[in-house]
Amino acid sequence: MAKVAFIGLGVMGYPMAGHLKVRGGHELTVYNRTAEKAQKWATEFGGRTAATPADAADGQDFVFSCVGNDDDLRSVTTGKDGAFETIKPGAVFIDNTTASAEVARELYAAARAKNAHFIDAPVSGGQAGAENGALTVMCGGDEDAFDKAKPVIAVYARMVGLMGPVGAGQLTKMINQICIAGLVQGLAEGIHFGKKAGLDIEKVIDVISKGAAGSWQMENRHKTMNAGKYDFGFAVDWMRKDLDIVLAEARRNGAKLPVTALVDQFYADIQALGGNRWDTSSLLARLEK
Repeated sequence: MAKVAFIGLGVMGYPMAGHLKVRGGHELTVYNRTAEKAQKWATEFGGRTAATPADAADGQDFVFSCVGNDDDLRSVTTGKDGAFETIKPGAVFIDNTTASAEVARELYAAARAKNAHFIDAPVSGGQAGAENGALTVMCGGDEDAFDKAKPVIAVYARMVGLMGPVGAGQLTKMINQICIAGLVQGLAEGIHFGKKAGLDIEKVIDVISKGAAGSWQMENRHKTMNAGKYDFGFAVDWMRKDLDIVLAEARRNGAKLPVTALVDQFYADIQALGGNRWDTSSLLARLEK
């Protein structure tokens, strides 16, 4: 059993922290910007709530965060009453936020100045993966810190991998989002084409999903897409935030991402339709408007 803090109890962090307490048997202290959410979590799972990130991190062996973006992450770490004010020497800070590689490197340096460790560890698998403890976690950081943290991270994951030095986890998550964007657009166009051609979409997917076209998106989203229902996962607003990070990194490193840039604009069209909180499979709605 380790002493663990978890900062950020959103749709992902709430169940992830729960797994650390129940599955992992760790001693948990939680912080959330909305204190009522932290109290709800503590009532459901047990554990202690903290008034600030600094209070949460004080004396902990591992400190996890899962917040919204780079600025949120800076706020709960190096900001006023941030976790880095109290993080103890030798502690490992594990960040599950999807953020930039730049902020990961910045916070790695800030942690090292405190004789602590920092691992960027964005996740894939969505809300269902978090609730089921079956996330894929892509890590960047020092190998000794990763080896120390891996058994704790594994409590809410089905796959935990060290991708390279700090920032490599975030870069890997960017590739994940690049691939998903193209897959969902292709699936949306395929379903749209099939409908226009008068085919039975269920029969079509039953056949092609067993071949080279098969994907997680096809298996898990085609039924809801065909029914015009888009309330089953990762929101369009979140995907646009992630693709903004991807495209900014591409401008820095010179990568050419024409399809990703195009799909990002398609998601902007979905937002204009009022679909900010629709899931990412809603690209089909744009074709059928």
